[in-house]
Amino acid sequence: MSILFFIIPLFLGYSILILYYWLSWKSIPDYVPASIPVTTTISIIIPARNEEDNIASLLEALTTQQYPENLYEIIVVDDHSTDATAAIVRQFARVKLLQLTDKGINSYKKKAIETGIAYATGELIITTDADCQPLPNWLATMASFGHEKKAVFIAAPVVFNNNNSVLQLFQAMDFMVLQGITGAAVHKKNLSMCNGANMAYERKVFYAVNGFAGIDHIASGDDMLLMHKIAAQYPDNVHYLKSKEAIVSTEPMKTWKAFFNQRIRWASKAGKYDDKRIIAVLLLVYLFNLSFLGLLVAGCWTPQYWLYAGLLWIAKTLVELPFIYSVASFFNKKSIITYFFFFQPLHIGYTIISGFLGQFGKYEWKGRNVK
Repeated sequence: MSILFFIIPLFLGYSILILYYWLSWKSIPDYVPASIPVTTTISIIIPARNEEDNIASLLEALTTQQYPENLYEIIVVDDHSTDATAAIVRQFARVKLLQLTDKGINSYKKKAIETGIAYATGELIITTDADCQPLPNWLATMASFGHEKKAVFIAAPVVFNNNNSVLQLFQAMDFMVLQGITGAAVHKKNLSMCNGANMAYERKVFYAVNGFAGIDHIASGDDMLLMHKIAAQYPDNVHYLKSKEAIVSTEPMKTWKAFFNQRIRWASKAGKYDDKRIIAVLLLVYLFNLSFLGLLVAGCWTPQYWLYAGLLWIAKTLVELPFIYSVASFFNKKSIITYFFFFQPLHIGYTIISGFLGQFGKYEWKGRNVK
């Protein structure tokens, strides 16, 4: 039986999925904050490990937010840094520094966030990463949205900065696609993704679902797995905030090795989801990308399959193009679309590799080897 009998249904299924994401993303209304003052108290939690090059810039942006100073606090949890991270944080009078003391655990980031929340006093917990940069109205937009929507969990947009190198252009494009899927899925209550660099949840709700209990042994998942726990108890109060004022920018990985380690870390959560719909989608996407490898191998015996691989490459690009154009317009990254077609083989290859190693391999993160 021809391999095409397997690939054509995969392509059709994948096309329907991308169409669904595109239409769902477009259906999310752009949020404009109401003019009514919001008095929500906020605690910003920042886990940090060896971030001396980034932490000062973030803290400067946070201490100059367009939100009343008496309504928000900034908490940095230093995760056993061996550089000047802690010393830099101490230079900011408004910032509270906590030191993580736990050792020999599998998820230091979850422990850092948990430590910060235990110390926090705000009604709303907002998490971000030490290499991020928010806009001046970030807190005001998050608080206003949470108040209006009665949201107990908010997933918000993140974008990668980039120069003109292949590595950074590819990361920026790939991450935009993931952000589009995040917005579409959360808006439609499928809840497959979110990102800890920009999300918020009520402090009381964190404790109502017992925090990270039950997922604290998993190295990653301080964002998506927590969202799933909260959504199980508050299914109508989990929302995606689509607002340019709420975008947080972050730095891409500086090497290909670091990039693959990051993506393997993200993929390592795939087998931990309770929602079987997510697993089905991940399997469809993985098998579709794997079909390119199947065609290339089959072409060694029947060269015509190489032609089919090329046609599938073109078809995949055409199916995805409207979706990525819509997402890129929101993030003001339309110039990157020029490279979209040429990055397809790289995207397919890394999906196959990271998906496999995420389930069966190990990765290095923040100087630690993780299973």
